[in-house]
Amino acid sequence: MAVSKSKILIIAGTGYLGKYIVKASVSLGHPTHIYIRPVKPTSDATKLALLKKFESLGVTIFQGELDEHEKLVSVLQQVDVVISTVAVPQHLEQFKIIDAMKEAGNIKRFVPSEFGNEVDRVSGLPPFEALLNNKRKVRRAIEAAGIPFTYVSANSFAAYFVDYLLHPYEKTDELTVYGSGEAKAVLNYEEDVAAYTIRAVTDPRVENRVIVYRPPKNIVSQLDLVASWEKKTGRTIKITHIPEEEVIKLSQTLPTPDNISVAILHNIFIKGDQMSFELTQNDLEASKLYPDYKYTSVDDLLDRCLVDPPKPKLAAFV
Repeated sequence: MAVSKSKILIIAGTGYLGKYIVKASVSLGHPTHIYIRPVKPTSDATKLALLKKFESLGVTIFQGELDEHEKLVSVLQQVDVVISTVAVPQHLEQFKIIDAMKEAGNIKRFVPSEFGNEVDRVSGLPPFEALLNNKRKVRRAIEAAGIPFTYVSANSFAAYFVDYLLHPYEKTDELTVYGSGEAKAVLNYEEDVAAYTIRAVTDPRVENRVIVYRPPKNIVSQLDLVASWEKKTGRTIKITHIPEEEVIKLSQTLPTPDNISVAILHNIFIKGDQMSFELTQNDLEASKLYPDYKYTSVDDLLDRCLVDPPKPKLAAFV
């Protein structure tokens, strides 16, 4: 007998990560829906083309704001699973989604917009700590509402940070390294983040749990990245180190949101917070939970950069 598929709603489904999650949901055969801000005829051509692509894939598109409570409740009553990929400035607006889910009363799983560090086990410089705290507030509100959840700690987006740190399409021989460059981070390809997420939200083992995306081949330092890139390109790269003290000072003096970006760089690539805690037998790690899924390693991604370098157009620090 065929296994029934969950009806999945992705909120902000045309965003940087949202579009990957939509495609992953469709590819696994789930009836897929998105809830996005109203689209104007003057919207950029890329977004309009993406919506047409989604329509061709059978995606149901709902347009509305998060504060349109009755509309949002009506949409939620048509689905089983909700995945939020709203951007950082909207994180606390997810309280509106929680209120609507409470009224709808039928949601089997909710994934709030995180997809970064495991917020209950790390801390950061003040600008980043404020962002982490907002995510914690959303978690506690979900738990207080009694809504079944899955929290996704996807660590860092690989295509974004490979582009940011290595500038592979510029063929530069000079690169910047933050701190010593030795701290280990976890860089996961965006398509894999989406694929793991869709598997997790329909997996009873991950209900009311945190899942951490820490595949062994994606644990790398900045110096590891540079050394691999030198080997693959045959170039010798000059490294300029920005001392930790300077990064901390920038986090204190730059205006928002630049101070947040710097604080995130400090947390991931100097403090090494993504690898600051050991995973125990009680933790759920994606590559162990779904061993049959072949993820894209950082080395694989660097090979792709040799012929088709990633050029992310949207900020995706978190």
